[in-house]
Amino acid sequence: MAFEGLSSKLQEAFKKLKGKGKLTEKDVKDAMREVKLALLEADVNYKVVKDFINTVSERSVGQEVMESLTPAQHVIKIVNEELVTLMGKTESKLNVSSMPPTIIMFVGLQGAGKTTMTGKLALYLKKHNKKPLLVAADVYRPAAIKQLQVLGNQIDVPVFSLGDKVSPVDIAKAGVENAKKIGADYVIIDTAGRLHIDEQLMDELKNIKEAINPNDIMLVVDAMTGQDAVNVAEQFNASLDITGVILTKLDGDTRGGAALSIRAVTGKPIKFAGVGEKLSDLEVFHPDRMASRILGMGDILSLIEKAQESIDEKQALEMQKKLMTQQFTLDDFLSQMQQMKKMGPLKDILKMVPGLDSAKLGDLEVDEREIARTEQ
Repeated sequence: MAFEGLSSKLQEAFKKLKGKGKLTEKDVKDAMREVKLALLEADVNYKVVKDFINTVSERSVGQEVMESLTPAQHVIKIVNEELVTLMGKTESKLNVSSMPPTIIMFVGLQGAGKTTMTGKLALYLKKHNKKPLLVAADVYRPAAIKQLQVLGNQIDVPVFSLGDKVSPVDIAKAGVENAKKIGADYVIIDTAGRLHIDEQLMDELKNIKEAINPNDIMLVVDAMTGQDAVNVAEQFNASLDITGVILTKLDGDTRGGAALSIRAVTGKPIKFAGVGEKLSDLEVFHPDRMASRILGMGDILSLIEKAQESIDEKQALEMQKKLMTQQFTLDDFLSQMQQMKKMGPLKDILKMVPGLDSAKLGDLEVDEREIARTEQ
């Protein structure tokens, strides 16, 4: 689960503050030392941690906090506000072109999940009643074009390809022309990655950028690589002036260093996060909701959105009526279980519930086989 280690350490630090009626400067200093260690252990960039702690400390020893009836809560509120600022304040939307199609260029190192992420974004756009086109401009990695075509078939989105003998620049240009021809709203270009950053890769990406003038240059980075992800983001940004970042594998990143550092280091927002293996596992990155999750405050808005996506409202009202009139059957129970399963792992859902101490859940794991057995 994302930020698990950081979240439990921060909650532990604040628990000590809550036991005190009035806070002294020493109390705040001790708490900030623990917060600093927690952030460094989470692989957050050192300079980012230093600036964050200085800002929070400065605000926390002010009169406003010291004279507050609940000073500990006030300190937590300040930490929450500064975490939100650190990650970019508000969600960052895609840069939409005034004249369709909107051109999105995907860049990143090999193995970050770039090709899969193009499919996830295409499915996300399709769910929002947009017409995307995928363009296979990775002519180096074996089976890269085939992978994109398979993804396109799975989500019923067209894939434009000219094979692996044409230059990526020409493929990108032809892809944009094709998008105009078929009336696509968005064209997503999957470019080649490398195992490491090299001059040849950057030159090719610069040439593609110059040829198609994209509305968004999205860098895909693996959240689990922590500081390495931040370094990659810095180098790509210096060469290409990226417009946003997509973090993959955020669900498996128990530390969270990349998510907390990238915005501060590059000045570029995280726009989306991959939170699972399924093509539907893509979330808009909300700094305020992420900060709430880190501090164990839950995330009710994301929970509501998940429920709206997975649960049939009309069916839910019918179930409610049946429960109230004692007409609820085992078939109805089965239907409810199936809709709940669509929302994802129960452990992750519980962590979004405000007021629920996720630390007390421990290593709660619901055996999916038990649910399957109940369904049978």
